[in-house]
Amino acid sequence: MVKVKICGLRRLEDIEYVNALMVDYAGFVFAESKRKVNLNQAKRLAERLDRRIKKVGVFVNEGRDFIEKVKSHLGLDVIQFHGDEKPEDVAGYDVEVWKAIRVSDVKSLKEAEKYPVQKILLDSPGRTNKDVAYGGTGVPFDWSILDDLKVRFPVVLAGGLNPDNVVDAIMKVKPYAVDVSSGVETNGFKDFDKMKKFVERVRVL
Repeated sequence: MVKVKICGLRRLEDIEYVNALMVDYAGFVFAESKRKVNLNQAKRLAERLDRRIKKVGVFVNEGRDFIEKVKSHLGLDVIQFHGDEKPEDVAGYDVEVWKAIRVSDVKSLKEAEKYPVQKILLDSPGRTNKDVAYGGTGVPFDWSILDDLKVRFPVVLAGGLNPDNVVDAIMKVKPYAVDVSSGVETNGFKDFDKMKKFVERVRVL
């Protein structure tokens, strides 16, 4: 069964929602974003999270000391690097590590092979003119780029997923997990009905 990660949790209601749906991974963003949480906020949320749900900390070009501090305080199960980190930046952690790759072409996929990680997260390029968005754009990339994808890691598919396109995405890409944030929000906040529909559509496959 394809796993489900709901990312960008920042309210107690969000925790209640993921607990009720019993998703597989809950993501807390520690990078500049409207979904960013600080360590104290994240700790309060994580304490309410069902222990069967794995905690993922999402970082963008962050220092190792801060990442280790968050990992220790929250009891992170997964560290997700979502920036421009080099392979040496993601090595040496004692929990599972994911590296996000912004997919624009086949060449960008080959970059994934350089990273000493357990899973690769494939996300949209997220570029607007000269600006770079590190995830959470709500825009899918061209999944056909992945038709001949052969990487040695399980793939977590992100980028513009929502209840209406997630089944098609899974059928085309066959990922280990799907990762959603803005696709299950209304007016910038997590929407339980959208989350429920998303999870149900993944789990009937």
